[in-house]
Amino acid sequence: MRARATTVSLVLGSGGARGLAHIGVIQWLTEQGYEIRSIAGSSIGALVGVSGISFWPIWLAGGIGAALGDWVSYWFGYRYKEKVAEMWPLSRYPEILPRGEAFVRKWGVPSIFIGRFFGPLRASVPLAAGIFEMAYWPFQIANFVSALVWSAVLLLVGDVMGKLAEWLWRAV
Repeated sequence: MRARATTVSLVLGSGGARGLAHIGVIQWLTEQGYEIRSIAGSSIGALVGVSGISFWPIWLAGGIGAALGDWVSYWFGYRYKEKVAEMWPLSRYPEILPRGEAFVRKWGVPSIFIGRFFGPLRASVPLAAGIFEMAYWPFQIANFVSALVWSAVLLLVGDVMGKLAEWLWRAV
């Protein structure tokens, strides 16, 4: 009778360079006989290249999820206007909304695309766009295009890092 493998599920945090550490841990667990049943987290890009997970559905889901999140943020700003500054969490961080407002006023529709790639602006730009009633369709076009580009960039960077980690693991 064969012994049953110990199974684990992993929740990975952060991403980027931490994906290298995640690959190392996953490699070690499998070498020790653990069966990984599921993986959740933000280092999925690092797993795409080394695990055989298909890029396209992950890319599409990430892009659509990001776009829907900003769509809700836009709607919230459009619906509640300046009242959002009094709501949590913005009430605790009053500098976020004016920064997003200045950015949207300066750059217009391109601010949606640019803001997607910069953490401090990512949350405030779509909200500010809604508050200041940026035209709906130009916002949504920039929102969905930037979300799909953003998702692809993150996954591809993670994929390259994952392949690099796999190569280093085999070389050592």
